[in-house]
Order: sequence, then C-alpha cells, then structure tokens
Amino acid sequence: MIFSIILILAVIFTIIIGQSKQNKDGNPDYDNKTRGNWSRLTLFYVVAIGFGVLALILYIVNKPAL
Repeated sequence: MIFSIILILAVIFTIIIGQSKQNKDGNPDYDNKTRGNWSRLTLFYVVAIGFGVLALILYIVNKPAL
C-alpha cells in the first residue's frame, strides 16, 4: 500500500517539476531533448517497480509462519 502511494506521488511530482516554468528556464534544451528525458525516466520507473516487486516477493516468501 505504501509503495503504491509513493509511486503515485513520484509520478505526479515528476510531471509537475518537468512542466514548471523554472525548470524550463533553467534548462532551455529540456524541451528539445524530451525523448531522451522520457526514456531515462521510464527506465528509472521500470527498474524501481521491478525492485519493488522483487522486495514484495522476498517478503512474502520469507515471512515467518504464525
């Protein structure tokens, strides 16, 4: 549950920061390199989700019996 909340917040804040005027003024090439930016961001999320699923599986498998 907490992982889902963190993931959703990360996506929302990433989009907000990416669209902010300060970010665009600070790096004028940002809009010209969107494909690379989105590719790296997507890769980051895929890896993060993969590690999250792996951690969940390890937790479930190693959970002590009641």
